[in-house]
Amino acid sequence: MRTTKLLIRSGNASREYCPLSLPVAGEPGRAYWLSWGSLQLPVQATDGELWCVIPELPADQTVVATLEGAEGEHPHRVSVEESEDRIAIYTDGKLFTAYIKAGNPARPCFYPVRAPGGVSVTRHWPMRHDIPGETNDHVHHRSMWIAFGDVNGVDNWSEEPGHGYTLHRQTLRLYSGIVCGGFETLSDWKDAQGTQLLEQRLRVRVFPLPHEEHLMDVEVTLTATQGDVRFGDTKEGGILAVRVASSMDVPRGGRIENSEGGINETQTWGKRAHWCDYSGQVDGVPVGIAILQHPSSFRHPAWWHVRDYGLMAVNPFGLAAFTGGQEHGEYTLPRGESLHWRFRVCIHRGDATEGKIAWRWQDYVNPPEVEVAE
Repeated sequence: MRTTKLLIRSGNASREYCPLSLPVAGEPGRAYWLSWGSLQLPVQATDGELWCVIPELPADQTVVATLEGAEGEHPHRVSVEESEDRIAIYTDGKLFTAYIKAGNPARPCFYPVRAPGGVSVTRHWPMRHDIPGETNDHVHHRSMWIAFGDVNGVDNWSEEPGHGYTLHRQTLRLYSGIVCGGFETLSDWKDAQGTQLLEQRLRVRVFPLPHEEHLMDVEVTLTATQGDVRFGDTKEGGILAVRVASSMDVPRGGRIENSEGGINETQTWGKRAHWCDYSGQVDGVPVGIAILQHPSSFRHPAWWHVRDYGLMAVNPFGLAAFTGGQEHGEYTLPRGESLHWRFRVCIHRGDATEGKIAWRWQDYVNPPEVEVAE
């Protein structure tokens, strides 16, 4: 690859450890450097895309950067490994999370989800039963997961008798690298008798940041492969849902905050917001987790099923409960068509302010502009 000059414009937001896709085709397995001034950043080629993380770029600034190939390969900072029942993602040699694709009673989940200090920001129960002080309600709240409670009348949210299933079918790709790592899978949503309801395509990309913080991009596409699919109007669901560590529950000192300034359940449950954050302490370490929804997602900004007892879920369908019956959110997906959602999950230190979640939102939806210089 010849040396390429790029113009990078920060826009009206300051950037700090911001993932950035470069508009230049890359050769998989090839190492690259992006440089300006005294700064030299590793660049990763993944499926033809080039990714880097910008450590700092003040607002309203334009830099002229040089992109050039490097000898050899960058060492992997993110390693993705698949075994019979899970896809494990390691960052800097430590397990960040595992997508447990088989062996759960109803559907895959991400467990654990490591936060700064090495603690899990999500609840261990019911995967583990040996953590003192953990709550043991809602057995289907398994760390972080994808589900919904009324799909052609099938409950693919709970683990009650007659519930539906999400069954992993195929891993399409895995990749590791110096900047990010991830995977793509196909799964099937089925009823209790095994009848196909939906096909789920899941894409995950993880960016490790300094101080053990992480960004995880999650894309979910649901396709009606067998016939029309009706998503019912129920609060029992979250296209992406999290159950935080019990010590982060609001009655134990935790805090919920959303993009509209709402605090805790009374101001955030059933409300529309671009993002929602849940923070508190785990083993004395102040940590938090935020879910940011991209505007390209179906029914953005969605409503939030978020509770003081530790649940945080994105729900684009449960309007009757959220509006006291003033609106209705059921939706019929025609056969052969798809619904698509994009999320960025931020695992951070402190609360939403310390975690700079408002900044992260701008990085996600309005990233720096990049163009090849003439």
